[in-house]
Amino acid sequence: MTKQLTLIRILFIFLLVTLIGGCNKNKDYPLPSVPFDFTIDLSLPSYQPVSAVGGWCYVAGGLKGIIVYRKGVDEFVVWERQSPEDPNGVCADGLIPKDANFLEMEDPCSDAVFSMYDGSPLQNSEWGLRQYRYEWNGANVLRLYN
Repeated sequence: MTKQLTLIRILFIFLLVTLIGGCNKNKDYPLPSVPFDFTIDLSLPSYQPVSAVGGWCYVAGGLKGIIVYRKGVDEFVVWERQSPEDPNGVCADGLIPKDANFLEMEDPCSDAVFSMYDGSPLQNSEWGLRQYRYEWNGANVLRLYN
């Protein structure tokens, strides 16, 4: 009888530890989702850098602005500039591309670093970047929305 109680206690402790350890996996993303829907004309001078692969530009919208990066001939990525390490928006600046490597964006307040290519955290963050959606007409019009 005592062996059964010991086994039940061990199983109970294992189950409890597993449930407590799994709680972090279900944490909500720290930044709210902000609805928007607008288009930009890539032929305008302010969006000219995005006309070439590897180019990026800032766009108004989202929480602290948006950054559009052209990954390929037919592929873009659209990121929120507010860092997930700054959920209350207290940092005056949004994410900025690093001077030494424009494929990395840094949060000047927390020193978190993220990949502009895929939004993954590279340093000082457990969260990736909030990605927004886009539609491209194949020419000059890029629709950005959430």
